[in-house]
Amino acid sequence: MSASSATAWQRPPARWQLPADLAVAQAALASALNIHPLLAAVLVHRDFTAQTAREFLSPGIDGLHNPLLMRDMEAATARLWAAIQQREPVLLYGDYDVDGTSSIVVLKKAIEILGGCASFHIPHRLKDGYGMRNEVIDKAAEQGVRLIVSVDTGIRAGEVVRHARALGIDVIVTDHHLPESELPPALAVLNPNRADCSYPNKNLCGAGVALKLVQALLLRSGLAAMRQAALLDSFLKPVAIATVADIVPLTGENRVIVQRGLSGLRHVKNPGLRALLSVAGLDEGEPPSAHQVAFRVAPRINAAGRMATAKEVIELFLTDDVKRAEELAGNLDTLNRERQQVEADIVEKVMAQCEQSADSDRCAFVFAGEKWHLGVLGIVASRLVEKLCRPVFVLSNSASTDESQGPCLSGSGRSIPAFHLLQALESMPELFVKFGGHRQAAGLTIPCEKLREFQDRFHEWAASLLTADDMRPLYVADAEASFADLNDESASQIQLLGPFGFGNQAPIFFVRQAEVAGPSRVIREDKHFKVPLRHGGRVLYCKAWNFGGRQHLLQPGQKLDLLLQIEDDDYSRKRGYSPWCAVLKDVRTAV
Repeated sequence: MSASSATAWQRPPARWQLPADLAVAQAALASALNIHPLLAAVLVHRDFTAQTAREFLSPGIDGLHNPLLMRDMEAATARLWAAIQQREPVLLYGDYDVDGTSSIVVLKKAIEILGGCASFHIPHRLKDGYGMRNEVIDKAAEQGVRLIVSVDTGIRAGEVVRHARALGIDVIVTDHHLPESELPPALAVLNPNRADCSYPNKNLCGAGVALKLVQALLLRSGLAAMRQAALLDSFLKPVAIATVADIVPLTGENRVIVQRGLSGLRHVKNPGLRALLSVAGLDEGEPPSAHQVAFRVAPRINAAGRMATAKEVIELFLTDDVKRAEELAGNLDTLNRERQQVEADIVEKVMAQCEQSADSDRCAFVFAGEKWHLGVLGIVASRLVEKLCRPVFVLSNSASTDESQGPCLSGSGRSIPAFHLLQALESMPELFVKFGGHRQAAGLTIPCEKLREFQDRFHEWAASLLTADDMRPLYVADAEASFADLNDESASQIQLLGPFGFGNQAPIFFVRQAEVAGPSRVIREDKHFKVPLRHGGRVLYCKAWNFGGRQHLLQPGQKLDLLLQIEDDDYSRKRGYSPWCAVLKDVRTAV
């Protein structure tokens, strides 16, 4: 990226929402729960009572809802249990991302443990695209399959399900994506987001829905309660990874899944999972954080589906051969490095398009390129949303030509919190060969000739809904703090609020009038720094990621208001220092 483009496309100044003075309630909660005042301040700001705070801080397995509360679960479990008992071949039809592959692993292992047999099919992202296809159903029918279970896909595959029914194949759809007005005519449709489903957790990822089916199967199995609990805990590990990777809210039942699942990763027996954690730089005996899963583990799993085939991921998690597991994990690591380079190249090309475009004031963007790698377009869109603070689609003409529509573009979109991506697409369905997704992420295929119309209508739809503030980052501070409040005890207690992620963000603390106590040290690439800051007579060295355009604010003697977060610091802990660090989220000149 040119220096001019980097300057031209700095994110707009963020909005700060500072906390109210709730000192009385904070003191009362701190006393009631015997917790640090800083933790109490966060809990009060987030509207916790003493009772709900206790439950939140100590999530238990009883926080998992009864799976039979999900619509069609009884019918799905009965049919799948009959197939298991009769050793009827079951085909699992999944997706190529973390959510889809984790779903297949969990369901396949459960079926086999209970005495059944299951094969799987994962489409090739570049050759097959997303979703279920009739030719796969035809092949399954030829092989004698009479039951197909879709995982993390199928909710919009009505025609394919009808085709399967015509061939005498029962279909159980397990999915979490938003359905159309008419559900596919399957034997059972497990999706908490269907309008007639009263299941309490509407925010399960695809692997979470598969987990509920497994949970129901275990209840039906008659296995001893302790055996059921042990199996369920083992399945929580891959489902926790998928839940973090799919960016669903980490609250309620999802919090139980992730907290228990990640805790279980402290000691891993599965050779493939152990090898994957190792190449991701995570040591045995230390459970990864949700942040580490999101940025170290999940990208390596996704790399297979993005750059090659996701079948290697399934093999990785199913193999008992340690050497083969290490080989497969190494392959994923190599593919991930390749993915990072391809992604960076496309981001640079898109930012160049921005610089040359006359449409730089748009409220939503659609970028298209020649032979851009389809496998990385979703993550490229995420990077661009971070930079531009607008909804973004990134498309490529690498897709095959549609017989009825001619040359097409395919790709992915990501959104900002205030904008519902799928609703935008549903306002103009006639433009697309196909599309699907949910609020924050979507995919589509569109004829090349309709690109400009899509760019204009996408911008117009966004312009009708978004305000100027919607297109600025927002930081919500949970509490005001002094450097005296930040110590090993308070940092340890703040981590009890995790795992952190979408829907349960790490707390942000507001610090008033800190002083830059000396020169900053460059950590990497002239844009990441370690900044000495003084407040109340104490100096903290705070990490400042992506502050390359704001060095002028970090000069010695400068007085700043700060927004910062407390994070685990493995590097510091392993060297005998404090196991946490302070990370700057934003700064501004003190007033």
